[in-house]
Amino acid sequence: MANKNITLVEVEKAVQVIMDTAFENEDYFSELDGLAGDGDFGNSLATGFQVIREQWDTLPRTNINAFLMKVAMLTTSHVGGSSGPIWGTAFMRAAIYSREKDDLNLTDIVNIFDSAIEGIMQRGGAQPGDKTLIDALIPTRNALAQVKSDAPDCWKRALKTASEAATQSIEDTKNLQAKRGRQCFTGERSIGTVDPGIVAVATIMNNMNKAFTQ
Repeated sequence: MANKNITLVEVEKAVQVIMDTAFENEDYFSELDGLAGDGDFGNSLATGFQVIREQWDTLPRTNINAFLMKVAMLTTSHVGGSSGPIWGTAFMRAAIYSREKDDLNLTDIVNIFDSAIEGIMQRGGAQPGDKTLIDALIPTRNALAQVKSDAPDCWKRALKTASEAATQSIEDTKNLQAKRGRQCFTGERSIGTVDPGIVAVATIMNNMNKAFTQ
């Protein structure tokens, strides 16, 4: 069954899901980060998104672009460490792509993922296989693209497939050695641990699937 296109209402809901995921998993994400990093990832995300929550009612809602652009600016400025520029870049790329669009379809979402992945790799220098959130975003994007080719109007169906791919990426990357981010400084000690950014992407995608399809 085809779904109506994604409007500003759905975009707001998606950002709300991301914020709630950060708040609900603050300790868990930090605990994961502490296994081979500096242990502040969860706190950095939650602290930054708290600023967005405090300004939620005043965020511009004239269109998708304006809304996401403000979210991107706040994320970049208030999420601590390297996470701010990385996550801010993702929102920024989504905002730029959404310019002059009143709504988005599944093709647009795949293109946004492509742009965000490109921007994050440029900003942080990570490549596929470096054991960063890129290794969750790429299979998520590929799952969305696969459903797009089969059922281009069914973005809610695509969410389920994408959430499964993101979850699988946790196990697929567990035995990689981190080559970027804080974990890379631990060398071989990062092998056998999970990357908190990858877990965060998977958790967000699972929560997106629940929020929009269940």
